[in-house]
Amino acid sequence: MPFSPELIVYGLIFVGVFVLVEGVYLTVFGKSISLNSRVNRRLEMLDKGAKREEVLEQLRKEMKQHAENRGIPLYSVLAEKAQKAAIAFSPMQLILMMVAVSVFAFMGLTVGTQTGVITRAAIAVMMGVGGVYTWVSMKAGKRISMIEEQLPDAIELMVRSLRVGHPFSSAIQIVSKEIEDPLATEFGVIADEAAYGRDLGEALKDMAERLDMQDLRFLSVAVTIQQQSGGNLAEILAGLSKVIRARFRLFRRVKAITAEAKWSGKFLSGFPVMALIAINVMDPNYYDEVKDHWLYIPGCIAVGVFLGLNLIVMKILTNIKV
Repeated sequence: MPFSPELIVYGLIFVGVFVLVEGVYLTVFGKSISLNSRVNRRLEMLDKGAKREEVLEQLRKEMKQHAENRGIPLYSVLAEKAQKAAIAFSPMQLILMMVAVSVFAFMGLTVGTQTGVITRAAIAVMMGVGGVYTWVSMKAGKRISMIEEQLPDAIELMVRSLRVGHPFSSAIQIVSKEIEDPLATEFGVIADEAAYGRDLGEALKDMAERLDMQDLRFLSVAVTIQQQSGGNLAEILAGLSKVIRARFRLFRRVKAITAEAKWSGKFLSGFPVMALIAINVMDPNYYDEVKDHWLYIPGCIAVGVFLGLNLIVMKILTNIKV
């Protein structure tokens, strides 16, 4: 059977999109920006000689710049994910990155395929926008997952600090130095804001809303109520830590129970696409006899709609709130 390398070229170019974006990101902002790094980015910036207020301003700008630019056309779909991921790229830089990646993909398609100019341009734009969006989504998901895992340990560290006599602001400062990123930098920003006079409860609430995390909302409410009504904050936070750990275990259990259904939905939607790709790679002329039939295009559209609906329905059925 004749072999068509075009689909393989598509896949290689899409993989190249991720490598290009990640490489540019680490090159511009340094290795400490990576979530895999054990380096606390805030402390590294301070060690390089930057002033405390300059570091605070830079980190706050990175954390809030995406939410503040949701009004940019087509950027609103990316802003929420970029905010949760705390992407250091500015909104304009992300848009330029989409354009640059689209140009890169177009050049690769021009060299590696024989498709028409309009088709190459459309596929290149989809790769550029879709690739950057997927990259940001993966960053956001990984960062939020790491914060969720770190939060109970951070609260327990605050509890121990409070029990030995440290004030809550000092407990926050200790957490920002003793744990790893990404939560260390988040608490470091809160500690710096508190040092310049901002209310700790308000700062925690702002972080919870920015990251859209229920456990952080519990923490901010607990701290705010204690500030207004008094009480033993160490005992309150100790109980909160137990609740968060229990919710985390329950979430993992639900995730394990629904994993089969989620992967079944993905497989049932992805298998027809994989079969289509395999058939076209092994025999590019397999569908030539039916391409001219008047039901061919409506049939393809209908299949695509049903595959998309399958993913949506399975996601709704397995989206159990904890």
